[in-house]
Amino acid sequence: MQALGVLLFCLAGYGLARPFGRGDRWVQGFLGAAARAFGARVTIVGRPIPRGVLFVANHLSWMDILVLGGATGTAFVSKESVSRWPLVGWLARIGGTIFVRRESRTAARGQADALADALRTGRPAAFFPEGTTGNGVVLAPFRASLFASVAPPPPGIAVQPVAIDYGAAARQIAWIDGESTLANARRLIARPGPLAVTLRFLDPIDPAQRADRKSIARAAEAAIAAALPRDAVLS
Repeated sequence: MQALGVLLFCLAGYGLARPFGRGDRWVQGFLGAAARAFGARVTIVGRPIPRGVLFVANHLSWMDILVLGGATGTAFVSKESVSRWPLVGWLARIGGTIFVRRESRTAARGQADALADALRTGRPAAFFPEGTTGNGVVLAPFRASLFASVAPPPPGIAVQPVAIDYGAAARQIAWIDGESTLANARRLIARPGPLAVTLRFLDPIDPAQRADRKSIARAAEAAIAAALPRDAVLS
């Protein structure tokens, strides 16, 4: 109920602020407040780049979107099917989500262009290059395809890796394959006590100094793996 109240309040504020170009602040406020309503207590380590940046992060749960979006105001890159989810798809569109069709190679260039255009506006963008949520134990190999938007890079764009660390609770909240959205949400909500989350904003990667998108992906993966607890990245 608390999260619903936050949603209604922020939607009203968004509607009033959008004509003045300030709707993004209400989106960020909603994500941060919703994260707190679900028990997240976020600690930020390092300095997030405020503009002209593509955040890339490991992915364990839908909670990642709340905590990272609430901390940075970033727009997210998501698979196209999410746009059709009831309520969630509508909220994602309001939040400026960039939808991509991962199964379509012919659409890849246009999607990369869309992401590059979004980055040029200055607003941060973020995606999870593992391509799926993990189990809290293994960091999956990063997929290089979406890094096409920054190789070659739009002028002034940096890639900043972000390690999302839930500590000992990582396995408890991870959204594993085969588990429904509702089942995962119920399990996370039923978890007692606060949920400590650390966002580690790591040294940015300059795409201009990398040979290609695969090189950028490898560098981001290595940085995040090094920043997470050792038992969270064992393969």
